[in-house]
Parts: sequence; C-alpha cells; structure tokens
Amino acid sequence: MRRRYTKAILRVSNTVILSALAVCMCAPVILTLFASFKSGQELEHNLMPILSGSEGPASWKLLPLYPTLRHYVKLLFEMPDFFTVFWNSVKITALILAGQAVVAVPAAWAFAKFNFRGKNVLLMIYIILMLMPFQVTMLPSYLVMDRIGLMNTQASVILPAIFSTLPVFIIYRGFVAIPKELLEAAQVDGAGELAVFVRIGIPLGMPGILSALVLGFLEYWNMMEQPLAFIQDKTLWPLSLYLPEIQTGQAGTALAASVVVLIPAAFVFSIGQDYLEQGIIASGIKE
Repeated sequence: MRRRYTKAILRVSNTVILSALAVCMCAPVILTLFASFKSGQELEHNLMPILSGSEGPASWKLLPLYPTLRHYVKLLFEMPDFFTVFWNSVKITALILAGQAVVAVPAAWAFAKFNFRGKNVLLMIYIILMLMPFQVTMLPSYLVMDRIGLMNTQASVILPAIFSTLPVFIIYRGFVAIPKELLEAAQVDGAGELAVFVRIGIPLGMPGILSALVLGFLEYWNMMEQPLAFIQDKTLWPLSLYLPEIQTGQAGTALAASVVVLIPAAFVFSIGQDYLEQGIIASGIKE
C-alpha cells in the first residue's frame, strides 16, 4: 500500500513539474499570440516605458481589452514587402531541403551499407564538421562564395546548407538500423544495389529522412546569421531578418508578423513529430 502511494505521489509530482515547465516554455508564444490582437493604443500604453525609453514600469495584461485584427490586416494587405520576404524564406528553405534530400540520402546509404578505405576517417570528419558552429566556417564559406561570384545572392546561403553534414549523420543512423539479412535476401532474389536502395533502404529509412527534413526546416526557416553575412540586398532577405527591421512604433505589426512566422514551423513540427521521435530513437541505436 505504501509503495502504491509513493508511486502516485511521484506521478503527480512529475505531472506538476512537467506542466509548469511546459507553461514556462510556451508563455512567450501565448503572450505574443494574445498581444497581436491588442489595439495600437493599448500596446503603446503598455509598452511606453520600453518603446520611448522613459522611466516607469511597463504594464501588461494577458487578454486584450479591445481585440482587433487591424495588425493582421495591415501586415497582409498593406505591406507587400512582407510577402516578398515570406516567399524568400519559402524558396530558400524548400531548395535547401530538396538539395539535402538529393545529397544526404545517398551519402548516408554509402556510409551505412558499404565498406571502403577511409570510411571511418571520413565519417569522423563529418562528425567534426557537424559539431562546428557557423562562426567557425563563416570565413571559409564567405571566401568560397566570393570567389565563385555568388555573394549577395540566395545561392550563397542555399549551397553551403545543401552539403550540411547533420542530415547525413541522422539519416545514416536510420539506415544502420536496417537488418543486413533483409538486404542480403533481396540481393539473393536478384535485386541490384540501386533496387535495394530505392525499394528497401529509402522506405525503411524514411523515419530518419523525415526527421532530418523536419529538423532542417526548423533550422533554416529561422536562420539569421547566414543570410545576414552573405546577403546585402534586403529584397533577398528571409523572414528571420525582416522582423528586426520593423520599427519600434510598429509593435502590433511586429507581433502579428511573429505569429505568422510561427505558423509554418508549428505546422511542420506537428505533422512530423512522430517521424522526428522515430529518427532520434534510431540515431541512438548502436551498431
């Protein structure tokens, strides 16, 4: 009986702690969502000490006193530059993910299922490059892009991201989990290497592939450093660089734009959550 009570207390404690952490993590999103429906006058009154730099505390209420869609109407119908940067983000992210699928999937399959000289060394180099932050590779990437004449173009952001090592590693761990006996049976039945890769490898490794694509979308949809370093023309900027450009007097528009930016990321995460979990589990399986 005592053991049962102890387990119940632990279960309740874990639920309370996890719920509190979830609320803390979701609080900025919730505040942004509700604040985007506040009128300009209410936001100005609440944020006056922050926006004007004057003294005094800033006041804030969760629910708007007079809800309005004015900020969304202004953003979607009166600011055409928003659609320009929105489609810039869509184009950049889509091309990066398509390129990664073409490059990373065959590379991961080769690492997982073929033995060749220098394989372990090359894989170790991939892991080291994966751990390097962008600040380390920024200068070499800048010099290469400048030398081939791609600076101040979206290609200067897209091409380096296509050859990122992170999706190769994630997909590789998914391919490693495929039983060798299954592949050998297919080869005994007369299937060639390409047929085994297309008909068995890709379907069974799909959780790892999709998890890499979901992680890639979340990363490149919100990237800031790469376009800021390589693109000077603001008409080529993605959404992540557009938001800081909104002036302080446009707090409502900035909040509405933040909500719109969150929608694609939340949608992709919601539909790819299961694949993301499966890919993470597969990446943790030892050979």
